Amino acid sequence: MATATAGETDPASLIVIDPNGHRARVALNEFPFKIGRQADNQLVIRDSRSSRNHARIIRENGGYVVEDTNSRHGIYVNGAKVARQTLKNRDRIEFGFSDSYQLHFSTEPPEDSGILGHFPGAEQVAKLEGVAGAPGPAGSLAKLRAVLEVARALEASLSTKEVLTSVVGAALSITGAERGFLLLRKDDGLDMVVARDRHGSVLAEDDLRVPRRLIDRALRQRRELLSMNFDPLASQGDGPERSIADLELRSVVCVPLVKIRTGEQRETTVMSTGNDTLGVLYLDSRAGSQDLSSGNRELIQTLALEASTILENARLLEEQRASVKLEEELAIAREIQQGLLPRKLPSSGWFRASGSSLPTHQVGGDYFDVAPIDEDHWAVVVADVSGKGVSSALLASLLQGAFLIAPDSGSGIGGRFERLNHFLADRTRGEKYATVLYATLGRGGQLGYVNAAHCTPVLVHPDGRLEELETTGVPVGLIPDATWDVVEMTLAPGSKLVICSDGVTEANSKAGEFFGTARLLDVISTCAAESCQVIHGTILERLEAFTGGAEQTDDITLVVVEFHA
Repeated sequence: MATATAGETDPASLIVIDPNGHRARVALNEFPFKIGRQADNQLVIRDSRSSRNHARIIRENGGYVVEDTNSRHGIYVNGAKVARQTLKNRDRIEFGFSDSYQLHFSTEPPEDSGILGHFPGAEQVAKLEGVAGAPGPAGSLAKLRAVLEVARALEASLSTKEVLTSVVGAALSITGAERGFLLLRKDDGLDMVVARDRHGSVLAEDDLRVPRRLIDRALRQRRELLSMNFDPLASQGDGPERSIADLELRSVVCVPLVKIRTGEQRETTVMSTGNDTLGVLYLDSRAGSQDLSSGNRELIQTLALEASTILENARLLEEQRASVKLEEELAIAREIQQGLLPRKLPSSGWFRASGSSLPTHQVGGDYFDVAPIDEDHWAVVVADVSGKGVSSALLASLLQGAFLIAPDSGSGIGGRFERLNHFLADRTRGEKYATVLYATLGRGGQLGYVNAAHCTPVLVHPDGRLEELETTGVPVGLIPDATWDVVEMTLAPGSKLVICSDGVTEANSKAGEFFGTARLLDVISTCAAESCQVIHGTILERLEAFTGGAEQTDDITLVVVEFHA
């Protein structure tokens, strides 16, 4: 970062008069010389009414030109609004609003006090130039103005760094300190975030030459306010105080920034743990002791709490943005997953089907599919992967591909299950498994199925009789050497097969009661003579009426297959 300090070869400078009447000379030693509210400008204007990049000064044809950089209120030279103007000695630059900063352009060297005589308070400017001396702590009005600037920044700025810069500026105004640094914890060290002097000039990180062990001690001891005033002639020993004396510092203030958690009281105490420390607000002076009267202590502590709140809000905002991004990605995943389900199921001919799958979360661990094996055979699969969320959805998609790429029929189904079981057991080590119902139906009514611990399917005979089909093995991926029996039977024309996941039978009402197998069988009985589409729709209607809008904890998948001669 550039530091606005006196140049050695170029006499051009700005005499900066802040709203409190304090003056300082800032050398134009880097071009373009940027002016505005943004923290990385060469001259930072701590006024929320100014633009982030308000103006700049450039070199052109041996002279100096000030330019408006699309600011909100514009720039004024000697009272006239300009977009671009060549500067002359003693030109006055303002920012389009009253009671704020005023800049006076000077081409005379600091040793020449002629320009100083042109302004009221010339003696004060002379005192500020090239020496460490500074006016004493600001009065009550200046302190109030500093706090209000932080409030303005909180309201108007979207940049965390800009607001933290306002906090440092306010702390400097309140205490009369010469330099202010805001450092935040990063891993095991401290990261410099803001470094400013009392005139708003940017300081380099190397300007903080105070031993870090002193700052670490302030954080470790977790005092609400650690202040030290020193007499350089009386300092003895080899401790941190001796190092401060070597730097000719007269006083130091370290204010720990403590984590503020949502829902907790803002007040912090000495008993807070070191882990609750975000960083430190550090202030120092060479000219004299800082004003830490009781009122100023309260203001500084308030600023530290505001800085902590700003950082916590920034963290929460970042979490919210990450959450929104995750929700967007999950919504896309849901669209993809729903797109993998069959779009159009057969509603006429010898084989008919109706099905749906409703995930409880954005993506689910259930899936179903209905697909032709050849002209005379169809395959039906319903699976329920253990667990919830993205990992279960990924495994469900894997199972879908495994069953529907070159599907088997008859006795070949058992071999398909065994190969898939070995793969899952090896890759997931039993941490993920799935219950699966896989069935094939031929044109002549030949039904072959494997039920890997899935919910018991219900066979509806043409005469309305209901038959629950037996389980033939354990879940896939649970036991490496498991085997599955294939059950084969012949269906009569008009038979239907109802297959669901446990999200149907375990759907809960607002009173916490499960829908249950008995209710499911009762619903099927009432519409057993109807088509597969009617049976499917009736079950879902009864289910919706039973749950009454209660939040569900499992995916709801339902498939009804119908056989005709």
